Amino acid sequence: MTELILSRLQFAVITSYHFLFVPLTLGLSVLVAMMETWYVRTGNETYKKMTKFWGKLFLINFAMGVVTGLVQEFQFGMNWSEYSRFVGDIFGAPLAIEALVAFFLESTFIGLWVFGWDKLSKKIHLMTIWFVAIATNVSALWILIANSFMQEPVGYILRNGRAEMTDFIALITNPHVFYQFPHTVLSGFVTAAFFVMGISAYHILKKNQLEVFHRSFHLAVIFGLISAISVAGVGHLQAIHLVQVQPMKMAAAEAHWETENPAGLSLFAVIDEKGQKNTTEFKIPGLLSFLSYSSFTGEVKGIHELQAEAVQQYGPGNYVPQVTSLFWSFRIMLVAGTWLVLIALLGLYFFKSKRLDQKTWFLKLVLWTIPIPYIANTVGWYMTEVGRMPWIVYGLQKVDAGLSTSVSALSILITLVGFTLIYGVLAVVDVYLLLKFIKKGPEEDSPQESLKSGIKGGSLWT
Repeated sequence: MTELILSRLQFAVITSYHFLFVPLTLGLSVLVAMMETWYVRTGNETYKKMTKFWGKLFLINFAMGVVTGLVQEFQFGMNWSEYSRFVGDIFGAPLAIEALVAFFLESTFIGLWVFGWDKLSKKIHLMTIWFVAIATNVSALWILIANSFMQEPVGYILRNGRAEMTDFIALITNPHVFYQFPHTVLSGFVTAAFFVMGISAYHILKKNQLEVFHRSFHLAVIFGLISAISVAGVGHLQAIHLVQVQPMKMAAAEAHWETENPAGLSLFAVIDEKGQKNTTEFKIPGLLSFLSYSSFTGEVKGIHELQAEAVQQYGPGNYVPQVTSLFWSFRIMLVAGTWLVLIALLGLYFFKSKRLDQKTWFLKLVLWTIPIPYIANTVGWYMTEVGRMPWIVYGLQKVDAGLSTSVSALSILITLVGFTLIYGVLAVVDVYLLLKFIKKGPEEDSPQESLKSGIKGGSLWT
């Protein structure tokens, strides 16, 4: 395989693995903060148990996210040095702010929260976890500001073969940020909500500490339902924006080859990318126009016309991303989102009607729904990044132009295999720790005491 394919594969493996932990961190930090808020307001020890139990799981997930995230950024200077040279002055600024402000703030207050249970007043201790939740999501904001420049470049000038920042305000107010950030954060809220719902369902099935897990389920199902519906709404607005700024991405995600007005949406299709057509498809008339313009009429350009326009604007080349994978990624995301809304609605109905404990089939279904948000997050991020191809910075630099020229295929292959094996070991450790604390259930001791006992017994490393 070539250096380009190996570098892309390595970035995909490391990023996909890291992104398994990010959404849960975003959402679970907020849920834990809400639980402790209820404890401080009511003095109810049940909420304290909830805070400590879910806090342990948050700390494990956070630690794994930090470890995998540190490795990710090194790739920009190693495998993608030409990209870093071209856009480093712009891309590096929000990443530096994220590390120096948001991440340090987040790490500091996590330490205060973990070790401050018996040393800080209730209100000050509550403040620390809210700072963690806010800093965690602000951290995501700065990373997405950097990514949004790759999607929709603003506030720059091309000089001496490099992109240089001319307007920092334009960078942080990039229109793309206002769609991508809430979509990502709300997806994290959904992930955390169903994580809490699923584990609560497990303990309700086991008849274990029902008061704790009834309250956890109730909080999570409301949080999850609001977040899931909000994701759908923001996603629709994001699709409308993408039709304007990245029409090829949306056309590829719909396998929409020919320009139509009104444009129908294909529920499924058999795609012939070599022949550049759909050999079999089932369309709903006007629905693609509605997704693009919130109206059942409106011209949606097809891939063929967009390809011709790109050649005229940028020169000869193939500007069509992988249609089949994008088409099905988008549909997996939509089906997953619909499923999550339905499960949340049913969960809220059964809880309010006091029939949740009797619905063992539903509790098992909720437990097995835990992976669904992770799948939706992964295919959604895949669509965001792969749908931009062949651009690494949309309209400015192609992927092959961003590759390092001094790194051999063999060295990339060795590190790819090495990271994959290391991450595999970390995955085993992560699952082991999560399962251990999940099965153990809530305890009276604080999160740091549980983790200390785990380290003393060697459980963190075996």
